[in-house]
Amino acid sequence: MKAFTVHKGIVAGIDRANVDTDMIIPKQFLKSIKRSGFGPNLFDELRYLDEGKPGQDCTNRPLNKDFPLNWPRYKGASVLLCRENFGCGSSREHAPWAMDDYGFRVVIAPSYADIFFNNCLKNGLLPIVLKENIVDKLFAEVEENEGYELAVDLPRQVVVTPDGEEFSFDIDAFSKGCLLEGLDEIGLTLNDTDTIRAYEAAREKDTPWLFGAIK
Repeated sequence: MKAFTVHKGIVAGIDRANVDTDMIIPKQFLKSIKRSGFGPNLFDELRYLDEGKPGQDCTNRPLNKDFPLNWPRYKGASVLLCRENFGCGSSREHAPWAMDDYGFRVVIAPSYADIFFNNCLKNGLLPIVLKENIVDKLFAEVEENEGYELAVDLPRQVVVTPDGEEFSFDIDAFSKGCLLEGLDEIGLTLNDTDTIRAYEAAREKDTPWLFGAIK
């Protein structure tokens, strides 16, 4: 996955609470496990006026002009500002896949569903928890200022506004290290390739009948 250190990007706001994973990426798109190609169908039922289908070309689909991600001012947004309990519902990992494929690197909300929160961290997407009054302030500033950008400094664990105001956030040391190095669970395992190979060689020498049975 992509390493995360410091990111600065345009902020898009979705001002509604309890956005569930089926809203983030509807169930009909869960057949693929490629991790890519889900961006055009992010928030599919909210972005488009017709029903989305897997493999469909979304270029000429009718857009819902009332949905924020369709507004020109949010074009190229990479920071998503949300309300409480974001990512509730089913545990589908496709939700952070779709957000990453769309171009988001950061999500900011007062609270998240636990599984979604952890799935984000495992896929290079940084979910930040800020107090509700701070999120209210950011929503107001985003609305007032087209092209509003936030800088997110993971090493320092701060969100920085255009006027230099900083808001600190918490993240566990293990997840922070993985994001900084761009390592998912597979990447972490591959870091120990030599150790794994040495163990397998020793194991095969001690119990050759087991390895013969699975070849």
